[in-house]
Amino acid sequence: MPTAPLPLLERCHHPLVRDLAWLLLAPDLVTMPWPGRPSRAALGLGDDARLAEWLDDLEAWPEGLEARIGDTLQGRMGLYHERLWQFLLDAAPGTELLAHNLRILRGKQTLGELDLLYRHPGQPEVTHLEVAIKYYLGLAEGPGAPDDQARWIGPGGADSLAGKREHLHRHQLRLTERPETRDALQALLGRCADGALPVTRRLAMPGVLFYPWHARLPPPREAHPAHLRGHWFPWREWRRYRHGLAAGCRGARLIKPHWLALPRPERLLPLSELEAQLAEHFRAPASPVQLALWHAEMGWRRLFVVADDWPRQIPLPPTPAP
Repeated sequence: MPTAPLPLLERCHHPLVRDLAWLLLAPDLVTMPWPGRPSRAALGLGDDARLAEWLDDLEAWPEGLEARIGDTLQGRMGLYHERLWQFLLDAAPGTELLAHNLRILRGKQTLGELDLLYRHPGQPEVTHLEVAIKYYLGLAEGPGAPDDQARWIGPGGADSLAGKREHLHRHQLRLTERPETRDALQALLGRCADGALPVTRRLAMPGVLFYPWHARLPPPREAHPAHLRGHWFPWREWRRYRHGLAAGCRGARLIKPHWLALPRPERLLPLSELEAQLAEHFRAPASPVQLALWHAEMGWRRLFVVADDWPRQIPLPPTPAP
């Protein structure tokens, strides 16, 4: 399942700028009953030439982006992803970042946080944007029907697309309906935060869905028609998979948090070196490994190679809404 190259990405060399470019160009995983991410046009970067110039400027002067990312390169990928969005909404010509991680309190109890609040310059409307980045592996056999979102689980087996979708739908994206949130917005913006200040809610959820190799599985319900795809298989199937690759194929192991943009071809290893790394990794009980493979004729492929006993756990489907 080749991955087509994303336009405008290959002009970028700095790893943070490449990830930011990927964020601008990659589709979301799902289409929920909420508006999706802000479009490139809404960000003021709809024109390819304008976006290319903006990315070139970041390549030349990346210090602001590096400062915003800070120490999140050693932390959770979700936090790194949030920082990329913070920088994007702050630096893009079409948006103004108002706040991030705005805590909503009821007394001393934390009800939740609003990931991002922004508006377009000169417009009073405020947008609440929730962001998540997810990589799910599909189970040929598992909970529910073949297209059930509960069949799609994280590499560690701790969460599922169904669980994440329901948490976003039932809780995160409904926080602005609470009176406590209106109070927080009033304190932040210094004016009435009821009906006089409409709040639009949006969701950005990029990532990749990895389909089982040599097993049929339909996309999950609500999957975005253009979602990014890969394959997964257990370590015992590696040699069989490798034998089907074109001679001269090269690859790289993707290390968090740089699971977003694929590496530049000049950073790839010969397949023999990559296989040696995998063999050492799976010599003992090991976590799943994400790979990027490239060949001039086959293009890019994303893979997850998992231990032969994966998954060690499968999360329960979310409780149906009352």
